[in-house]
Amino acid sequence: MTKEEILRTYFGYDSFREGQELMVDSIMSGRDVLGVMPTGAGKSICYQIPALYMDGITLVISPLISLMKDQVYSLNQVGVHAAYMNSSLTPGQNRTALNRARKGQYKIIYVAPERLETEEFMNFALHSQICMVAVDEAHCISQWGQDFRPSYLNITRFIERLPIRPVLSAFTATATREVTEDISCILKLKDPQVLITGFDRKNLYFEVQAPRDKDAWILQYMEKHPGESGIIYCATRKNVDEVCALLKQKGILVTRYHAGLGDEERRRNQEDFIYDVKPVMVATNAFGMGIDKSNVRYVIHYNMPKNMESYYQEAGRAGRDGEPSECVLLYAPKDVVVNQFLIEKSNENVDMDGESLRLIRERDEERLKRMTYYCITRDCLREYILRYFGEKTVNCCENCSNCNTQFEEVDITGISQTILLCVRQCNGRYGINVITQTLWGMRQAKLKAYGMLDNQQYGKLKDIGEIRLKQMINKLLLDGCLMQTNDKYGLLRIGPAGRELLSGEHTVIMKLPKEDVHAVKEQDSGKQKRRTDILNSKGLQLFEELRGIRTKLAKEEGMPPYIIFSDKSLTDMCVKVPMNREEMLEVSGVGEHKYQKYGQIFLDAIAGFTDGKKEIYYYEEEMHA
Repeated sequence: MTKEEILRTYFGYDSFREGQELMVDSIMSGRDVLGVMPTGAGKSICYQIPALYMDGITLVISPLISLMKDQVYSLNQVGVHAAYMNSSLTPGQNRTALNRARKGQYKIIYVAPERLETEEFMNFALHSQICMVAVDEAHCISQWGQDFRPSYLNITRFIERLPIRPVLSAFTATATREVTEDISCILKLKDPQVLITGFDRKNLYFEVQAPRDKDAWILQYMEKHPGESGIIYCATRKNVDEVCALLKQKGILVTRYHAGLGDEERRRNQEDFIYDVKPVMVATNAFGMGIDKSNVRYVIHYNMPKNMESYYQEAGRAGRDGEPSECVLLYAPKDVVVNQFLIEKSNENVDMDGESLRLIRERDEERLKRMTYYCITRDCLREYILRYFGEKTVNCCENCSNCNTQFEEVDITGISQTILLCVRQCNGRYGINVITQTLWGMRQAKLKAYGMLDNQQYGKLKDIGEIRLKQMINKLLLDGCLMQTNDKYGLLRIGPAGRELLSGEHTVIMKLPKEDVHAVKEQDSGKQKRRTDILNSKGLQLFEELRGIRTKLAKEEGMPPYIIFSDKSLTDMCVKVPMNREEMLEVSGVGEHKYQKYGQIFLDAIAGFTDGKKEIYYYEEEMHA
């Protein structure tokens, strides 16, 4: 089979996505590759097609048990024999898998990095034809990456022990230039074909909110998105439990996930989410890596993550099917303090020398600062993210909250000088809250105890709202006029640009939202339409009927619904209304093996719904928009 025939027959696609063909061709020619491709770009296709084309076994190294299971399920569904080996299997099950592999029953084997140096697996590898080693989540090999895993260092030693060096392929979704270079160096890639397709996920809408009451905001959002699948990330287990309980009280089908739950409960809750039994998941960042759920329509961050890498990876779990989805971050200044504490705690027991720990601590603090700036910038959010990862882009995406908000530029130089004078007169002893309350003229016992009622700037900015005043302080932090200590107190100090401002050598221009911005957003948010939005009322009825059949099949076979067919495939069926085998094979995501297994079931359902007549179940103007 050619690569095109493999793509069509097994995976049901007529063409490659951006970058996939270059990766496939390079591997098939025997060249090492390094691919940095965003979530949902189809990285797995890049090594799965060469694995089916080349002689021998491909080992896919992944740290994620859930991802291994999903990938093996998916491959078996399309007619590819694959297996996984990790700690979720008993020793007997792992031995059975190895024995079958020795007999040539598997073309692709997913394996955890910890298993590479076990005597049993090494003995298998030394006496087998390993044609390729594919490293998934490759950023885990770099100690400068956000998810460094020492077990990934086993990979290089493992490859060096093999009698014949296989082709190496490494893939990741989030890596800065430094991490990308680290991956290539540690894995000892030979003249690799490096592909960075870009980090942009055009189907994702980005938004930052700073609500007074996050719980009320969440409930309002849930009311507007009934029945949709989504993830709500919280910084602490306590927040997870509280938000989950709140949503349950409102009758929302929700579950939770964090390290404080037992193994069985975590497993059950994860499956409830994947199988859409409970489509809303509230979780810490312990959840999500390797979850290949394609119909997640939103990811909400209840708290600000500690770095952009983590945020973009977690937000990227929305819209893996390419359909428009939303990524909303709920920001509060205290999130900075919580993350500072988490950074300190995470470095307490790391087995490294003092200098390395100091460098990592400085790196983590700089990342936290960049994450905080994302939450307070008035510029395009997408541009900010892409610039962070070293990608040049236009400065207006029209698909984020900042681009879709009407701003006007206002000179706040005088107000900024008042803020700086307040900070200077208290000798940098207090943080944002005390400074804001002082400028606002609040009469609190603690302000009197601190002597802030005698500050010459007390009450001078009483006409400016508290939230707006904090936004201005954040703007001064962003511009370097103010600095904040890297500890749990976050004390404000005057920065270099602030001294220029006080001497009259610097001006501050800030974008502020116009009065009518919320009304404008309600009328036309500018968000992309989802593919199901093109279906008319009868089309949506057919879609729901097909989705019901998919759910029934998934329950019978004990697998997630999206592995049978994605929402995108079901929508395409509603648009194309296939009546026979040839037409069904034209549907996106329907390959020969899936047709043999499920095609007739869905053809019968479509024929029953349409009475065998071709009708248009979509808005033609939307199709061509």
